[in-house]
Amino acid sequence: MTSVQLAKVVGSVVATVKDSALESRKLLVIQPIAPSGSPSGAALVAIDGVGVGPGEQVMFVRGREAAFAFLPDQVLADASIVGKVDSIDVGEDSGARRAPSSPSEERGERASRRGARALKK
Repeated sequence: MTSVQLAKVVGSVVATVKDSALESRKLLVIQPIAPSGSPSGAALVAIDGVGVGPGEQVMFVRGREAAFAFLPDQVLADASIVGKVDSIDVGEDSGARRAPSSPSEERGERASRRGARALKK
């Protein structure tokens, strides 16, 4: 059994010719990430089971379990997005920071850091 992993949606795949089980299914390119938000491993294609878009953080599964997200339909899947991440809280002892869950939250955090640096000067 595989575990649920974290990733960020970095792109999409358009395939006009594909297996009929994949018709009307959105294919996305995802980049696995660590809880800190840093890339962790190679990007891969996953079937979107929840309706997410570019820049969003997601939960995904790999292997045989990837097809379970679409039951009772039989979908050919090696990786499936099974959830949208709203936030990630990591204990202070881990040394990781909470990763922003959306591009707008990431922009807000960058602006807050710039403001904090300006106050220190």
